[in-house]
Amino acid sequence: MTINARTLAIVERPICRITSVCPPMRDIIERHQVWAYLIAVVLGLFVGWKTSPGEVGPDYMIWTLLGILLYTTFTQTPLTHLSEVFRDRQFMGALLTGNFVVMPAITALLVLALPDNDALKLGLLLVLLMPCTDWFVTFTHLGKGDSTRAVAATPVLLVAQLALLPLYLWLFLGSQFGVNLEFGRHLLPAFVGLIIVPLILAFLTHKWAEDSRKASRFIRLTGLMPVPLLTVILFIVSMTQASQIASTGGIVWILMILFPTYLLAAALVGKGLRQIFRLSPETGRTVVFSLGTRNSFVVLPLALSMPEAWAAAVVVIVVQSLVELFGMMFYLRWVPDRLLPNT
Repeated sequence: MTINARTLAIVERPICRITSVCPPMRDIIERHQVWAYLIAVVLGLFVGWKTSPGEVGPDYMIWTLLGILLYTTFTQTPLTHLSEVFRDRQFMGALLTGNFVVMPAITALLVLALPDNDALKLGLLLVLLMPCTDWFVTFTHLGKGDSTRAVAATPVLLVAQLALLPLYLWLFLGSQFGVNLEFGRHLLPAFVGLIIVPLILAFLTHKWAEDSRKASRFIRLTGLMPVPLLTVILFIVSMTQASQIASTGGIVWILMILFPTYLLAAALVGKGLRQIFRLSPETGRTVVFSLGTRNSFVVLPLALSMPEAWAAAVVVIVVQSLVELFGMMFYLRWVPDRLLPNT
């Protein structure tokens, strides 16, 4: 069932209302967001190479900031109307087909380009087979996609990847893969901390705003926060991962070809699915951002928990996360302006 024009009007009205205050300030922030992200990444890499920042503090800081980032993004979404969006079968069909049929097939082809190293293959499979369930929502919002549909899609994406990832790993690696990844121990806390808790808090904030002008002003204020928060996160991630990238040698150059290739393929697949499923440009952008963003922050702890023999998998995930960050900067302009414009 597709969402008709009347339903879309009902769903979009709250988000238009809560994001229309302080437009000059918000417009300025979002107009210069790409430069802010680029400076954050470059500065973070420089600081990480010149110093040896501690790991425990920044790791906890990233998780905390990601949770706040998702909360501020969720507050800009009309959560009370998610049920209507969730029943959009065309959108869900495009999303699931792209993430769990088309892109895994493309990932299988990319694996063939890697050296004969099981750890490298595992790292690439782990990160490219896991659709993002956190900042995908933020990038969708910043890239003029449909953040309401993005929020509705996150639990579906998580359940599907939890169910299918072991099957994919068995198909692609077979008996060579003998490491216990302990999926539940890592993914369930990540999902609760980064998705469920911010989502519940944002929903309660919306309910509070129905009867409180103060809460409404607070929601409008949170609309200014996603870009600055994401800028800080990018700096910390780049800083803490710089040393690992510097120590990888020739592996990085192979990955620097494969991951941009994946991002280009994801965008083209998203555009094709948008035409096949007859989605609006805004909804099509949501599909593109979903196919392009991966769960690197969630799978990284999985890779770190494995024995030393599989350490190269960590390098793959680290490099992918940074390539994706640069790719999303490009996506934010290219997808709404060129790939899937409104006209």
